[in-house]
Amino acid sequence: MTTAETAPFQFFSLQVDRTRRLGPSLVRITFTGEDLKAFASGGRDQSLSLFLPHPGQPEPVLPPLDDPDLYAVLGAWRAMPDDERAVMRSYTVREQRTAPDEVDIDFALHEDGGPACRWAQQAEPGDKVVVLGPAVADNTGVRFRLPDDADSVLIWADETALPAASAVLEWLPAETRAQVYLEVPCSGDRLELATEADATVTWLVREEGAPSAVDAVRDAELPGDAPYVWIAGESGSVKALRRHFVNERQLDRRRITFVGYWRKGLSEDALRETPEDDS
Repeated sequence: MTTAETAPFQFFSLQVDRTRRLGPSLVRITFTGEDLKAFASGGRDQSLSLFLPHPGQPEPVLPPLDDPDLYAVLGAWRAMPDDERAVMRSYTVREQRTAPDEVDIDFALHEDGGPACRWAQQAEPGDKVVVLGPAVADNTGVRFRLPDDADSVLIWADETALPAASAVLEWLPAETRAQVYLEVPCSGDRLELATEADATVTWLVREEGAPSAVDAVRDAELPGDAPYVWIAGESGSVKALRRHFVNERQLDRRRITFVGYWRKGLSEDALRETPEDDS
């Protein structure tokens, strides 16, 4: 049980329990560990930081994790040699379960993927990782915040944000009107999605010649008078969509949540060092 003094984020030592291929471009990895008793995902697009070992390392190399000052731990981690310190990447909690305690994380796979992609393709039961994740459910790692007065939702996500979009759909209150656009590389990446919302889901498959993000949603209807928009995935597409809704549709930018998970030609480390354009 958490208390008022519980830090919102903590380190959790976990291990791989099993893996399952969901499609050509997506693999689900289920993690277990005693530390999960203190894990408290807020659902929706709950993010976490995943620390992975380099090839040949039995576990991720990190400073001692018993220091309650997370910033000090992260500072010590950054000061370690790049080829030694654990690889860190941001991911979404696809699902958390208790009895037994388990957490699913879905990994998008690409032929030219980075270290996390390569790790996920080779992950086996028993492989060790460390997660910096939520210890309280109401935390800043949840970006999807449906306004009380929202009467419809529009979602756009590519394969990297598909786990978050899927979790959001499961969370949406019954009968919520939702227009959902999901961009994936291959036809085999279409998933069965569970939701009680009144959702229309359009799959945008690149190998089938899917239109660009903006072209796909340009004629989308936003029913009602108070829509909420959540867009996540490749940074260039996310920014183009946000400009479309703000400039062309005149939607209040406070009703748009936009998250660039990656950018073409940049690693996640480089993307973090690039200033975010809020225009």
